[in-house]
Amino acid sequence: MDRLAGAGGGMFHLLCASMGFLLLYRLFLCLRKGTELRDAVVVITGASSGLGKECVKVFHAAGARLVLCGRDASRLQQVVQELTNKSPQTSSKLMYTPKTVVFDLADTSAVGRAAEEILACYGQVDVLINNAGISYRGNIVDTQLSVQREVMETNYFGPVALTQALLPSMIQRRSGHIVVISSVQGKIAIPCRSAYAASKHATQAYFDCLRAEIDQYGIPVTVISPGYIRTNLRSMQSLGMLYVSVLDKTTAAGWDPKDVAQSVFRAVSLKSKDVVLAGSVPTLAIYLRTLVPTLFFKIMSARARKEQRSMQKKE
Repeated sequence: MDRLAGAGGGMFHLLCASMGFLLLYRLFLCLRKGTELRDAVVVITGASSGLGKECVKVFHAAGARLVLCGRDASRLQQVVQELTNKSPQTSSKLMYTPKTVVFDLADTSAVGRAAEEILACYGQVDVLINNAGISYRGNIVDTQLSVQREVMETNYFGPVALTQALLPSMIQRRSGHIVVISSVQGKIAIPCRSAYAASKHATQAYFDCLRAEIDQYGIPVTVISPGYIRTNLRSMQSLGMLYVSVLDKTTAAGWDPKDVAQSVFRAVSLKSKDVVLAGSVPTLAIYLRTLVPTLFFKIMSARARKEQRSMQKKE
C-alpha cells in the first residue's frame, strides 16, 4: 500500500510539474516577437463563417493578401464586401481586396483545379490555413460507415489533398508555412465523437509527419488544437447525411472565435509547431491520457454513460 501511495504521489507531482512547465512555456511564447505578415499571401479554407471568417478579419487587418476558399460563392463575396466596406474606416494602410476560390474540400477531385486557381491569384502561397471542417456527434453503434467516410473526407483527405497540391510550389521556393486547425479531440478521444475524433487524430499524425519531412526546406508546419468554440459548426446528425448547425451546451460555453482567431494569428506569426488552446481540464486530460491511461479510460467510460443517457432522453 505504501508503495502504491508513493507511486500515486509521484505521479501527482509529475503532473503538477508538467502543468507548471506548460504555463512557463506559454509565458515564453507571449514574450516572443512574431514575423511581419503584411503583404503575405494567406489562403484560408472555410472562410465564409465561424473561425475561418474571424481569421479572415484578423489577417486582413494585418495587411495580408488573402485568398478565401469555401463552397458557397455568395457567402464568400459577402465576407469580401464586409471587409471592403469596413477597411477605409478602420485603417489608413493599404488593404488588399481578398480574392475567392470556390470548391468543396470534400471533393478531392476538385482540389487540384482549386490549387491552380489559388496559385494564379498571386503566383505563390506564403501561408496555407486548413480551417474548413465538419463535426459529428453520435454513438458508434448508430453511426453509418458513410458518415465516418464523409467526416474523414472533409476533415482529413480534403486538407491533405490541398496541402499536397500546393506543397511543390513552396518547396521550389523554399518558402511557405502550412497551418491546420485540428482539435483537442485530435489529442484525446471523447465518447460519441468517434468520426470527428478519428479525423482529427489522423490530421495530427499526418501534419506531424509533414513537419519532420519538410523541415529541411525551411517550411514550418503548425497544428492548432482548440477546445470547443462558440460557432455553429456544420455537423451531421447521428443517422443519415443531413447537415445541421449545432450550438449545444458545450459549444455555447466554448471559446470566443475572435479570441481563437487572434491565437491563430499569433501562432502563424511565431511559426509555432503545436498549439493547444484549451482550459485546464482538457489540458489535464491530455496529460492523463499519456501518463495515467487507466484513470483516463475510467473517466471517459463514465462520460460515455452520461452522454448516452442524455441522448436517449432527447429521442
